[in-house]
Amino acid sequence: MARALSKLGYCSRSKAFGLIRGGHVRLNGNLTRNPESPVHIGRDRIEVDGISVEAGTLIYFVMNKRRGVVTTASDEKGRETVYAYLEKDTPWVGPVGRLDKASEGLLLLTNDSEWAAKITAPETHLDKTYHVQIGIRAQEEMLESLVKGVRTKTGEVFRVKSARKLRGGEKNSWIEMTLDEGKNRQIRRIFEALGIEVLRLVRVAIGNIVLGELAKGKMRRLTPEEKTGLDRLLEIVEGRASRTSRRAWTYAPRLEQP
Repeated sequence: MARALSKLGYCSRSKAFGLIRGGHVRLNGNLTRNPESPVHIGRDRIEVDGISVEAGTLIYFVMNKRRGVVTTASDEKGRETVYAYLEKDTPWVGPVGRLDKASEGLLLLTNDSEWAAKITAPETHLDKTYHVQIGIRAQEEMLESLVKGVRTKTGEVFRVKSARKLRGGEKNSWIEMTLDEGKNRQIRRIFEALGIEVLRLVRVAIGNIVLGELAKGKMRRLTPEEKTGLDRLLEIVEGRASRTSRRAWTYAPRLEQP
């Protein structure tokens, strides 16, 4: 049931759990408090507070998130959230992944939960590009170390796909970094391990979707061409992940042979 409400674009799955357990949802006229109740979308009738929930139009937005704004629907500390920047009467949408409070730039929002899950899945190695201002003069040796790998205090080794200097002076530099994995606060943890201060962190691209000239705090719909292009990229990276998985499966038994 919770998954069905999310797929229909009514709300996030976590919010659906609360609605169902709170007695707000009926399935075929019967009150249900079980978020795991099986549902056949298109055949079963779902109501929330007496209003029928129908399949809505899937929508896709890109936002230029401001620094200092959190990417949750509400915040217990009273901090401003990205939802304060949605246009009036915008249907429910959720953020695709996160940008932490101190970070800014490109954030995707959608009511297509399956599409969002594909983008954020650990096995989906979709390129994400960032412009990062650091508190030192960037040297080639440091840029090379980012690609080779940096060991954090916890022993994890983080790598970036590419890194290059954009501009800078004696005391700080802007560099462009591309990652194809989505580990939590990866860029900040890399520079923390190197003892380098991150002054600003701006995401400028996810796959073929670029931030461009979109003003801070503003949002726009993805164009059909952008959506199609990103879907094609997802098909490519999913195909790579599938082939890698099959190779790992066929190779593993050989390791057990003498």
